[in-house]
Amino acid sequence: MSAGETIAVGPPPDRRHVLAARFWRTASGFWRAPGAAAAWGLTAALVGCTLLQLALQFRLNYWNRDFFDAFGRRDGPSLRAQAVLFVILAGISILLAILAVWARMTMQRRWRAWLTGHLIDRWLARDEFHRLRFPSGEDRNPEFRIAEDARVATDSLVSMAVALFSAVLNVVIFIGILWSVGGDLTVEAYGHALTVPKYLVITVLLYSGVLTLSMTIIGRPMVPAMAAKNAAEAQFRSTASRLRERGEAGELNDGAATHRQVTEVFSAVIERWRALCREFMRVTVVVHGNSLVAPIVGWILCAPKYLEGQLSLGEAAQAVAAFVTVQAALNWLVENYGAVAECLSSVNRVGLLLLALDEISDDGPSRSGDASGPG
Repeated sequence: MSAGETIAVGPPPDRRHVLAARFWRTASGFWRAPGAAAAWGLTAALVGCTLLQLALQFRLNYWNRDFFDAFGRRDGPSLRAQAVLFVILAGISILLAILAVWARMTMQRRWRAWLTGHLIDRWLARDEFHRLRFPSGEDRNPEFRIAEDARVATDSLVSMAVALFSAVLNVVIFIGILWSVGGDLTVEAYGHALTVPKYLVITVLLYSGVLTLSMTIIGRPMVPAMAAKNAAEAQFRSTASRLRERGEAGELNDGAATHRQVTEVFSAVIERWRALCREFMRVTVVVHGNSLVAPIVGWILCAPKYLEGQLSLGEAAQAVAAFVTVQAALNWLVENYGAVAECLSSVNRVGLLLLALDEISDDGPSRSGDASGPG
């Protein structure tokens, strides 16, 4: 391979699974590199904070029941005791939230620093940046992928991993409350009694399934729209940077043509943002609608047993809170579809850069330091 040869990226951009796998093969080196004990310590801190926050949320669910039961009895002493308990629980919750923010942001900062250092080392090794070439339609400046996409990918992956882990635990824990508090529901219809076993559990699963399916269908175009927006932004920066360099070298003679070139590239950016705005508007219909409807659905489901005296006010409030928590956890994708789309876009763009570097590396990815990276 000659020193001046340019190399195009092997797999086409639509093979996103290849790009994501290539990204992870390098990015996961953060937990395998020298000094990875700190990375594992931060991971343990994040897991510990999540578990403690879940335990506190579980306790607050029972506080919700006790408070509303005392409220329904007009029991002043019990209400005052519950108010004092709430202050204590809220204080613990705030401390745990602060610790969780520290652990999450420290993980994001250190992972980004490791990955960015690795990308810079590979990019500048043996002047490889002179030989990079990306497919048609892709921006020409890998520095945007290193500076911005590496940040978005690492930040988003940490945040989403913590949120997804918490969502799974919420489903496991709080679905037990729906199971025990809700029990079975017997409905009289046309002279016959129909018993729905564990009806709150069945309902929340059906509700969440329909909502997630709707979001998957409605939000499907958001991932390519987000990728197109990021590519247009990077292309605009790349064009402006090249024009500045040519201007400093005295190579620009036609100011009108230069202005037209920058304007055309920026117009593409605005058009991509307009398309992305349309996708966010579509997704908002599902997300905002669910935030309004879910608590009402919970109260409607609890109303028959409450009116018959089978549930106290506190138990109904506890079940509704658990219903909202479980459906929110099951619909994690619904609430985070925009963030997932942006994260996947950045992961794919960094993966594409890594594949381009693989192509021009004489050693290949297996011997280029992916397992350890920079210290």
